[in-house]
Amino acid sequence: MTYPETQLHHSLPLLLICDNLRDPGNLGTILRSAAGAGCSKVLLTKGCVDAWEPKVLRAGMGAHFQVPIINNLEWETVPNYLPPDTRVYVADNCGLYAQAQMSNKASDQGWVCDRRFLKFHKFEEEEEDCVDIRTGKDWFPELEVQSYDLDWTEAPAAVVIGGETHGVSLESLQLAENTGGKRLLIPVVPGVDSLNSAMAASILLFEGKRQLRVRVEHLSRDRN
Repeated sequence: MTYPETQLHHSLPLLLICDNLRDPGNLGTILRSAAGAGCSKVLLTKGCVDAWEPKVLRAGMGAHFQVPIINNLEWETVPNYLPPDTRVYVADNCGLYAQAQMSNKASDQGWVCDRRFLKFHKFEEEEEDCVDIRTGKDWFPELEVQSYDLDWTEAPAAVVIGGETHGVSLESLQLAENTGGKRLLIPVVPGVDSLNSAMAASILLFEGKRQLRVRVEHLSRDRN
């Protein structure tokens, strides 16, 4: 498939990885945001709804013809589709780790996820069993958490968005750890449920676009 020259000209070193996204409306909206932000490509892992399913096409509003979409990937093949030196960042509002690693300032202001049932609960319950029997070391990925509006686009970046039922997968956390990525936290006030997948993806992608624009402006001023 060929893509419009205008879209290719405005393409950014920013990728989106969809992890177990099963809602057609959400995926279509996410693809629309990815095209609007200028993502270079969108990767869909196995478990996601088919990107060409009619409801996804309707919600995408033409996005399928604006941004390359690679469907049905196994996690072990995902790195083959990433540019060199890409760092993978995981959208995570709800892990116990995210709450524990939030800064005192953010916690004082109540900027923590208020979900009663955490998406990472299944991982956290099993963490004590996550030990490599060969080395005796904990193999559960430990990722630093940072606010989404702090700079994370100094290298090519890929953002992982998980489905609302199961959240992001363990494989996505391992890939983020292996590439030097982090968890990106979008703070919400107490009593408010976490943002849905499409909203979170849109915020992160356009924040990435803003950061890249600011970097280009700074470089331009330095040259002058």
